[in-house]
Amino acid sequence: MSEPSPTIGPAPAPADGAPVGSGAAASLPTVLRRQHDCQQGAVRAARLSADGAFCLTAGSDKTLKLWNPYRGTHLKTYLGHGHEVLDAAGACDNSRLLSCGADKAVIVWEVSSGRVLNKWRSHAAAVTCCRFSEDASLALSGSVDGSVRAFDCRSRRTEPIQTLDEATDSVTALQVTDHEIVSGSADGRVRRYDLRNGRLTTDTVGDSVTCVTLSRDGQCLLVGCMDATVKLLDRETGELLNEFSGHANRQYPLGSCLDAADAHVLSGSEEGAVHCWELVSGKLATKLTHPRAAVVHSLAFHPSRAALVTAAGGAFFLWDTGEEAEGEER
Repeated sequence: MSEPSPTIGPAPAPADGAPVGSGAAASLPTVLRRQHDCQQGAVRAARLSADGAFCLTAGSDKTLKLWNPYRGTHLKTYLGHGHEVLDAAGACDNSRLLSCGADKAVIVWEVSSGRVLNKWRSHAAAVTCCRFSEDASLALSGSVDGSVRAFDCRSRRTEPIQTLDEATDSVTALQVTDHEIVSGSADGRVRRYDLRNGRLTTDTVGDSVTCVTLSRDGQCLLVGCMDATVKLLDRETGELLNEFSGHANRQYPLGSCLDAADAHVLSGSEEGAVHCWELVSGKLATKLTHPRAAVVHSLAFHPSRAALVTAAGGAFFLWDTGEEAEGEER
């Protein structure tokens, strides 16, 4: 059966017009609003679009799916990977998607048609993470082969325009700004590549890095590690500002993130929950227990309000404050 082409538009406005950092945005989503079986095997990653309006799920059945998570509506399926899809991201204007997988491929898709715009197979091993540059002119990918590669989305060139191969183990996480690439690796290091000055800064955090997140003010790095800790680092100096623990993480790579106001730290857990800590005090604020016992390994916070998407097993879950039920169902 054919699927409707997704209509891309602006994200729903924050409740009561609340700006980022307001009390509304700072509150934590503690109510499970929706859970949805994605029917794509195991969900390897769940990502929100840049405006928070749409959700991407990467599946072990080789598919990438686009959703309206607030309605639980499946909008489109993207077919073209030859193995499990491991990560995905959207362009800031919602016109294109980026995905990568165990087939060593990095693919750019046109959202509305599902057409493959670019496809690169330059990596020597599975590609674990991918991100667009801020203007979506570049696609960046990190791989088990230990490299970060940058591809030009505007040309038909099949080889990367730049390869960063300083990691001595798998690259597991990527973040990109207008002038910097931040990577996390299983060698226990976070590397910051300053593209303006051609400078590499390396911070050693100890255990394998599974997730790297920039704070919304750009001053801090949140680093998830396989020793069951999430570390908050000063972005410029690498100084350890705080450390969060209490969740279970010994076997699987888990996602972590900050809320829309940079007030709380959230992390998945192998015990089937999301742990939420206060950023400054480090105290556990709440724990979001999922109805299924599967590992909660991926999560994405809405950019401007208290809404959270998580992935566990073959499903994604939508959490909010319980105060906007009708407003979210749009």
